[in-house]
Amino acid sequence: MRLHAIVDELETARLAVEGGATVVQWRLKVVPRIDVVERGRATRSLCARHGVTFVVNDDVEAALLLGADGVHLGRSDEGAERAREHGLLLGLSASTVDEAKEATLADYIGAGPVWPTPSKTDADPPVGLEGLHAICAAVSAPVVAIGGIGASNAADCIRAGAAGVAVIRAARDAAALRRAVDEAL
Repeated sequence: MRLHAIVDELETARLAVEGGATVVQWRLKVVPRIDVVERGRATRSLCARHGVTFVVNDDVEAALLLGADGVHLGRSDEGAERAREHGLLLGLSASTVDEAKEATLADYIGAGPVWPTPSKTDADPPVGLEGLHAICAAVSAPVVAIGGIGASNAADCIRAGAAGVAVIRAARDAAALRRAVDEAL
């Protein structure tokens, strides 16, 4: 749970795994399921070879087709019950304490955005470290902070109570992120 690298291509996944990512989340937006699966096979294989948890974003069926370890679902995504039925690790998104409390099926909660992020144009307003801390304190599931996180502020998220951080833009800098997270734990 310490470092989720959210990727959309193999080379970034490779750099993230080599840098110490503990989870690789395969995230292809607005792409047909068949393309998510076809393009995800090499990344799935990379993760399996290195013992890194492989999670598919938003699509339980694609996760099952890829033999993924888990799936991460946003608040509007369906399939949480199906994911649980198939034994997939289940991550659910939350941007408020109430949403986090409602995520009772989650194995972990992706909380944020902590700070503004250009990676998700429809993101909720940033929760900041106070909001992250409140979410972490309200639930027993591990919380993974997301949104505007890099090596310079990852430790702040851990100190606020997060079990780990998730990054998109900083995925290629996994080694520096992993050091920051490990030092804060």
